[in-house]
Amino acid sequence: MAFRALRTSLPLASATSRRQFHGTARAFVRAGDAVPDLEVLHEDSPGNKVNLATEFAKGNGVIVGVPAAFSGACSQTHVPGYMKHPALKKAGSVFVVSVNDAFVMKAWADQLDPTRESGIRFLADPAGEFTKALDLDFDLPAVFGNTRGKRYALVIENGKVKSVHVEPDNTGTNVSLAEKVLG
Repeated sequence: MAFRALRTSLPLASATSRRQFHGTARAFVRAGDAVPDLEVLHEDSPGNKVNLATEFAKGNGVIVGVPAAFSGACSQTHVPGYMKHPALKKAGSVFVVSVNDAFVMKAWADQLDPTRESGIRFLADPAGEFTKALDLDFDLPAVFGNTRGKRYALVIENGKVKSVHVEPDNTGTNVSLAEKVLG
């Protein structure tokens, strides 16, 4: 408590300078955090809202975050890896989330899983609100044009994050792949 009082009593310039030279990364979602209780995700159309906090109140699963629907790594490696993984059915509910509109996500789902046989659900985060609530957003306008979500996987158990798998470079395919997350 004394530290907090001291920190808030520092002049604004000192606090600002200290933040600029801080060496740790942003504090994104952590194990133990609750799934954000937001009605901002869309499935198949803007009128079909999905709240992942409500969905995970029913059981466990995985949230797979991708930077862009239809991109090479997302379409050829990341999402298909989950679709083909032998432990997919045991994982619980699996949702793919991207900062895209509902129409793009539906078209992508139709391309990757036309019969929806895998059971994976594709959710649009059109304004990036869910992604920002997890602090997993990043900007790369030269490539994506606007704010996007980092590539990640969150294992959810009892409505809380059990484990976090975020790509250190935001877009790579290593720590968030199905074989690393599902075993």
